[in-house]
Amino acid sequence: MVTQAKHLESSWVRVDSEHVRRVFRRAPWAPLQFPSTGFEVVPESMVLEEEFFEAFKKGDFYPVDIGDLFASNKYQVVGKLGFGSTSTVWLARNLQKHSYVALKIYTRDHGETCRNEFQICKAIGKAKLFHRGHWYLRTALDMFTIERRGGEPHYCLVQEPMWDTWQDLLLRNKTGRFSQAVLKGGLQHLLRALDFLHTKCKLVHTDIKADNILHAIADMDILKDFVTSQLEAPSPRKHVSTEKGTTVPVYASRRFGMPKDWGQVVLSDFGAAYRAPEVMLGAKWSYPIDISNVGCLIWDVFEGRHLFNSKDPVEKKYTTRAHLAEVVGLLGPPPLDLLERGVRSEEFFSEDDVPIPQDSTAMFLNFVRGMLAWRPEDRKTARELLKDPWLNTWEDIPD
Repeated sequence: MVTQAKHLESSWVRVDSEHVRRVFRRAPWAPLQFPSTGFEVVPESMVLEEEFFEAFKKGDFYPVDIGDLFASNKYQVVGKLGFGSTSTVWLARNLQKHSYVALKIYTRDHGETCRNEFQICKAIGKAKLFHRGHWYLRTALDMFTIERRGGEPHYCLVQEPMWDTWQDLLLRNKTGRFSQAVLKGGLQHLLRALDFLHTKCKLVHTDIKADNILHAIADMDILKDFVTSQLEAPSPRKHVSTEKGTTVPVYASRRFGMPKDWGQVVLSDFGAAYRAPEVMLGAKWSYPIDISNVGCLIWDVFEGRHLFNSKDPVEKKYTTRAHLAEVVGLLGPPPLDLLERGVRSEEFFSEDDVPIPQDSTAMFLNFVRGMLAWRPEDRKTARELLKDPWLNTWEDIPD
């Protein structure tokens, strides 16, 4: 009887496990059929989104159509989220996992950029234990290639879809600036991300700007609403001839609606370049350039204007000389030991420069100056900034 009971118990466990696997092995979503009519046709004379770039004219952008299936029919494109000089970004349904993803499809000549970012994301994944800062970094879920006749394949990075960037949020806000509460809350997340990136991953982001800081999606209804809108009111589009003689579609991007709940702030896009003082002077640089970048960003989103314009009054364009002149106006001339490290210092500074006294009475200015110091070693770390009195004071202060 005991042996029989054990046999029956073992059989029940095996059958029950098979039942559980069947329950959770859901059938894939069926692909959606998107309307082929009923959309606005953009006039040929109107330049639309990625058409502005030379790479588009050369045929280097992948001609995505809404409804396309990629990666062995795993992902179906739902609509266009945005574009840049090196890629277009699309919302897609993961038909196998019943979820949504963002597909960042690179131009033909930027496959290396995609591969580098994917490797960085893998390194971040390996270092994420025991530090909650990794929650505030947008990494990659997958990467695949899209073969195309006439040249190199296109690389695609698969990521979690995100709501608006800080730049988008500024545009939504009529004042063109953040409230103190929004700024402080976002900085708490951003600095935790940088502390993790610097101390655990040993990585420098180098391109912290409002376009690369996003809000995670906490309200899943905005994804469903996006799909419904695409089905009921298809995105405007046009077909354009490229220099290679092919005709390709160009779609207008569609924005997510306002969510009921905001998700946490997430830092995205790794690997571009930022011109911190030590970079401009040709000196060695490391993690502190990210801190300097955050200081400039804070001024943009809190004061509603750029801290540094960097436009040369004579040449009417950005110049390193104009940029450094504005830094001097804020911080005073750079210390001599920093100038001695820079291979380009003699182009911009003489030995007669005298430091200008700095006003450090206001808590906010102290906080920002802790990030904008000339010497990279004098800038506070992300962990030190998280303890700053201004960032941890929440009473209302008049704008």
